[in-house]
Amino acid sequence: LIRLRPTFGAVNLEDISAPRCFEIERRVIEALDCPVMHDDQHGTAIVVLAALLGAVKVLDRDIHDLKVVVSGAGAAGVACTNILLNSGITDIVVLDSKGIVESGRSDLNSFKAELAQRTNPRGLTGGVAEALNGADVFLGVSAGLVPEELIATMAPGGIVFALSNPDPEIHPDAARKYAAVVATGRSDFPNQINNVLAFPGVFRGLLDARASDITIDMLLRAADAIAHVVRDEELNPNFIIPTVFNAEVPKAVAAAIRGS
Repeated sequence: LIRLRPTFGAVNLEDISAPRCFEIERRVIEALDCPVMHDDQHGTAIVVLAALLGAVKVLDRDIHDLKVVVSGAGAAGVACTNILLNSGITDIVVLDSKGIVESGRSDLNSFKAELAQRTNPRGLTGGVAEALNGADVFLGVSAGLVPEELIATMAPGGIVFALSNPDPEIHPDAARKYAAVVATGRSDFPNQINNVLAFPGVFRGLLDARASDITIDMLLRAADAIAHVVRDEELNPNFIIPTVFNAEVPKAVAAAIRGS
């Protein structure tokens, strides 16, 4: 990569599992003087926040008041948690395959231990049942299935983003029995949350700005730009985010990344 650097303006990392992805990203960033994006992290985070902005507008909710459960503490889960924290959400509970990521556990790697210090403000322990009880938002970015009866314990008017492919953590038809807004990563259901909404515009903006890195402010602006492509009169529970074929999305994202 270092030797190839003069031939490209930015790097996109793809399909690197956690926790390796964090170390690889750090080392590549340190070695290069150009932006480095990990699509499974940054792309997913941008589009998830964009969809959540649309959902809270539909439901007339304040994003800062939400209790959020993130199922998955890998690359996507950590990045989504980070962007949601930076958007002003303070109550986020993260789950891995062994339960709630919390500081009392002795089996956490260094990345999860650090994450535990910044999440779970109510000090919950246990597993998915304890996390989902009374939650407003479920964000699934893992392969673990969630029983319908646990989604039923969420707060009324909930939001379910079940993003695993090809099998969502809960089938959207089941989730709609209890949640007001449901999204998946699939194209055959409403509200597809897909990374492709982010990265073309992100890279166009980075190259236009001759940026040397990617900042959290850029990610937040990109999410807001995607959300605003959908006009208020178009918003409804089955349309909270633009489709992947909307040609205005990459233009809006590029302008947001440039800060213009």
